[in-house]
Amino acid sequence: MPDAAARVRAPSSALLNITAVVIGLAGLGLGAAGAWLAVLGGSWYYLVAGFGLIVAAVLLPRGSGAGLWAYAAVVAFTLVWALWEVGFDWWPLAARGDVFFVLGVFLLTPWVARALGRRSAAGVAPARGFLGVVLLAFLAAAVFSWTRDATRVEGAMPAPTAAAAAPANAAPAPPKDDWMAYGGNGMGQRYSALDQITPANVGELQEAWHFRTGDVRGQSGDPEETTFEVTPLKIGERLFLCTPHQSVVALNATTGQQLWRYTPEIRRPLALQHLTCRGLSYDPGRAVRPAPASPSPTPAASGDCDAKLFMPTADGRVIALNPESGRPCMRFGGGTGQIDLWKNMPNAKPGSYYSTSPVVVTRSLVIVGGTVLDNVSTKETSGVIRAFDIDTGALVWNWDSGNPDDTAPIAADRTYTANSPNSWSISSVDEALGLVYVPTGNQPPDQWGGKRSEGAERYSSSVVALDLVTGRVRWSFQTVHHDLWDYDVPSQPSLVDLRIGSETVPALVQPTKQGELFVLDRRDGKPVTKVHERPAPQGPAAGDHTSLTQPVSELSFDPPALTPADMWGGTVFDQLACRIAFHRLRYEGRYTPPSTEGSLIYPGNFGVFNWGGVAVDPVRQMAFTTPASLAFVSKLIPRSDDTSLYVQGKNRPNDSLPALNENFGAPFAVQLRAFTSVFGLPCQAPPWGHVAGADLRTGRVVWKHRNGTVRDSSPLPLPFAMGVPSLGGPMMTAGGVAFLSGTLDYYLRAYDVANGKELWRSRLPAGGQATPMSYRGSDGRQYVVVAAGGHGSLGTRTGDHVIAYALPRR
Repeated sequence: MPDAAARVRAPSSALLNITAVVIGLAGLGLGAAGAWLAVLGGSWYYLVAGFGLIVAAVLLPRGSGAGLWAYAAVVAFTLVWALWEVGFDWWPLAARGDVFFVLGVFLLTPWVARALGRRSAAGVAPARGFLGVVLLAFLAAAVFSWTRDATRVEGAMPAPTAAAAAPANAAPAPPKDDWMAYGGNGMGQRYSALDQITPANVGELQEAWHFRTGDVRGQSGDPEETTFEVTPLKIGERLFLCTPHQSVVALNATTGQQLWRYTPEIRRPLALQHLTCRGLSYDPGRAVRPAPASPSPTPAASGDCDAKLFMPTADGRVIALNPESGRPCMRFGGGTGQIDLWKNMPNAKPGSYYSTSPVVVTRSLVIVGGTVLDNVSTKETSGVIRAFDIDTGALVWNWDSGNPDDTAPIAADRTYTANSPNSWSISSVDEALGLVYVPTGNQPPDQWGGKRSEGAERYSSSVVALDLVTGRVRWSFQTVHHDLWDYDVPSQPSLVDLRIGSETVPALVQPTKQGELFVLDRRDGKPVTKVHERPAPQGPAAGDHTSLTQPVSELSFDPPALTPADMWGGTVFDQLACRIAFHRLRYEGRYTPPSTEGSLIYPGNFGVFNWGGVAVDPVRQMAFTTPASLAFVSKLIPRSDDTSLYVQGKNRPNDSLPALNENFGAPFAVQLRAFTSVFGLPCQAPPWGHVAGADLRTGRVVWKHRNGTVRDSSPLPLPFAMGVPSLGGPMMTAGGVAFLSGTLDYYLRAYDVANGKELWRSRLPAGGQATPMSYRGSDGRQYVVVAAGGHGSLGTRTGDHVIAYALPRR
């Protein structure tokens, strides 16, 4: 039988051997992958560190302190290298050192110490001491960097002054107690003139009422994605909203009690990318609205309802409803209560054209754009913009980018230009200037443009100002030349009168996916904030071309170009894998063309800004923004025919859904994905989302803070404030408070607009990917309302909640 000493020694020796094997395997993995990275031209650190770990693993079982010295040297080398590469930035630092720190602490435990001492006590104590010092240094660096944010900008907005003088012929401002359009008003400012809620009292906000629509994802016939993105309207004592499955609901604005509901019969099947409704539009009726600045081209007919709500539908219609009863206005549309947007459309296929965004309403017109499917084929329908008489629904003009000069109503036997750039987002209007401002997208497909038309090259990814009377182009400003990155203009332009020196300039603020805030004179489209044409990467795919330059605004949230040091992960291993992937992809900064080997697109097509846009305060002359930064990978797949599924294949969830990214008729399909690690984490280091304040007069970013936690995005509900993207816009108030609910964690937050400080938050029951709004109730209180129902693309929790907040009753 073995003696007692051998029995005591055996477990300790086994533990030491197992520890050495773990360290050795880690070293082999780092060394092998590090050698691959070095061959690709990347950092040699991983190869050296892997070799050091292998040395430590060989020496540790011998029991001397040499193994500890070797391991401590690797940790010290890692600390110096990490600080040199990323500085005192917690999350990148943690990804480089977490595994080494945990293993190092384990090597200092009494169990390992006893095992080493029984083998040989020589040099063990000094080695343990040195390892302890190195680990403490690593810990101190981590603690010091915990609250630091290298992307943070500190500052304060100037105190508000008197609002800029409006032009003499400007339309009267809407009642400040209401929220009469998707963006608060036709100018798309997302601003409430109410000032009851202030930074001093916002912490007292409490839930006032909570309404459930009953419309939840999973209903029969759902497409792949269902999202609840609505911003309600408040007119008089009523709140009006629409649901993803196209119901329109009227509520008492003070109590949240349902007054009526209208649910149209939507034609099936629906082959949609998104089933949603962002909002309704309101016409106060001729009894309230002033006479038009110029006569309507089509005489208005009397109707059975004067005031109207307009609802765009997922099957290509616009329905007019009576705000009092919810019944269709039957005189609109020639006695049907609706207009059919499929009229004169080419390549008509169910689900290939629809409108998710509210229409523009003027004194005499309803102006409608719509979604044309991206990346399905080169034979899609038209992105035409149409204006209809507000009372009769008769077509007044149509602007077709393929035939831009002929805006007279199209003949019954003709069709609009197929496959032309669309406008799926929200337009803005300035009736005093007689212009509607239309944000446009691309001619499909997005990532290959070798056969784009002249009209598409001229008007895609642009802001186009159309004359309200004729529909003709007054001016256009292109935000991307020959767009190959799905950088369509996603946001509603925000209109604001800016005080520039002694002059008041009627301006337009256009956020873009690539991070620009183009500030233009809305009279002629000329930049107010300087725009520079900068050289762009070249070398497109076969049969395509690229623009030599691209426009860049001096007011920009374009994130700095990625470097290998920006690669990230939960551990040093997936961080290393991301570095290898980075070196294998084509990347030459922003506007790197898509390629067959795979190109890194940063910012990705998720966008620095998306449909939520920005909020603009006309008094403070500032924009409250929510910039995000996520990298994507775009890989072109050569096609040999026009029928095979190269991208979706057997993974296509439903044959009735469109074959997304297949690009039938083009020489390439495209694979699009987020640039993530093997664990699903972004390969770029956080933060990925911010809130920021910009002074629109000076074109300067005054403050910027990371925003949001990973509580609802990580396997464990850890409330780490890493800064996460948001989808859904902000809203500002005259009281100096901004609200945002669109972050990937489920909160409605309030901020001080002067400095960006978070003042209050309330937990939401589902994802809040919608834009909040505000109004005064009949009880005199200012309400803030948000929809919380989740977003299909983001995977946030679903629901059917509409929640109102207010200060306590006094």
